[in-house]
Amino acid sequence: MKVLIVIDMQNDFTTGILGNPETSSVVKNVTEYIRKFRETEPDGKIIATLDTHNENYMNTQEGKYLPVPHCIRGTDGWKIVPEIDKVLGDCIRLEKITFGAVDLPFAVGRDEKIEEISLIGVCTDICVISNAMIIKSAFPEVPVRVIADCCAGVTPESHRTALDAMKACQIIVEE
Repeated sequence: MKVLIVIDMQNDFTTGILGNPETSSVVKNVTEYIRKFRETEPDGKIIATLDTHNENYMNTQEGKYLPVPHCIRGTDGWKIVPEIDKVLGDCIRLEKITFGAVDLPFAVGRDEKIEEISLIGVCTDICVISNAMIIKSAFPEVPVRVIADCCAGVTPESHRTALDAMKACQIIVEE
């Protein structure tokens, strides 16, 4: 079975408070990639992560380093971008309180025969790399791929740096 992990394609990271031209520009690519995955891998598994914070965000360690309230559960910014949400359809939705989803390996399925795991989403240099490292550590013999044109970072430079770091950790980066 192949697995597709869609990282944090939420309004606040694309068109909202933490959005930027790069993150908003990958929405179309991400939508098409999910659509194609559904067509070519009818038995595949899709997992979508949601960065999820509460009203006390500013009192958290992350809030002290990134003092911009975002992805507050239940707000429009927390929701997945509508066109992506539509193609995601029925999939596993995994809330996470920080960059990496520590329960992600269990959502993938530790006891299942996994052929390949691909990651797409935002931000390459924060949440994508964090989750890619968690997955590679949990599934060291499974090919883990990051699809570069379906990811975007805080800046183009930090996106490139994150892709290079993942390559160094034996994660396949598809350019």
